[in-house]
Amino acid sequence: MKMMSLAKELSSNTYPGRGIVIGRSGDGKYAVTAYFIMGRSENSRNRVFVEDGEGIRTQAFDPSKLTDPSLIIYAPVRVLGNKTIVTNGDQTDTIYELMDKQQTFEQALRTREFEPDAPNYTPRISGIMHIENNTYNYAMSILKSNNGNPDACNRYTFAYQNPVAGEGHFIHTYMGDGNPLPSFEGEPKLVGIEGDIDTFTNTVWENLNADNKVSLFVRYIEIENGKYETRIINKNV
Repeated sequence: MKMMSLAKELSSNTYPGRGIVIGRSGDGKYAVTAYFIMGRSENSRNRVFVEDGEGIRTQAFDPSKLTDPSLIIYAPVRVLGNKTIVTNGDQTDTIYELMDKQQTFEQALRTREFEPDAPNYTPRISGIMHIENNTYNYAMSILKSNNGNPDACNRYTFAYQNPVAGEGHFIHTYMGDGNPLPSFEGEPKLVGIEGDIDTFTNTVWENLNADNKVSLFVRYIEIENGKYETRIINKNV
């Protein structure tokens, strides 16, 4: 698979929707993840990321303008021991709770489907990072309607063992703007992971569409000891 420029992938798509990047820093020292949200409606744009324990959650920037919280207010990131869970919806909680009961990432997601937001049937995208004994691996998942048919759910999981320094994978909800919005297709894109946490954060944020971007979360986790740094950028401040 040809490695793509994350900056170009982001800047060439006005509406990738919500996106997850997971990989390894160029120096090999850090497990890297980013999660961003975008919005077209006032309700979707009226959000910010806030820290919540070791994870984050979304909340309304202006509570008086919040109309339907069902698919926009959730915890995108939670930490379960040596595992970091990143998703685009409340399946974060499903993964956390069922893995805490010794189920696997895939088993947990078998209890969920794509979002019930006809006619888009937005895919549920999820990632999990596992760091233990100076080793690192991750997996990503997408749950999609069957080409827009809500009667069938297509489930894909991609696992990456001992990720290579400077490489990551990028998955997002939509191929681009449209009505209905076209679901992501194919396997996660191979992208380069470059720079320290601030350089990487700026690369992602500056290349997201200025009108549609809402919030960004980035975390660099030291593979050697599990310590982490986090960056959060909100368009609404």
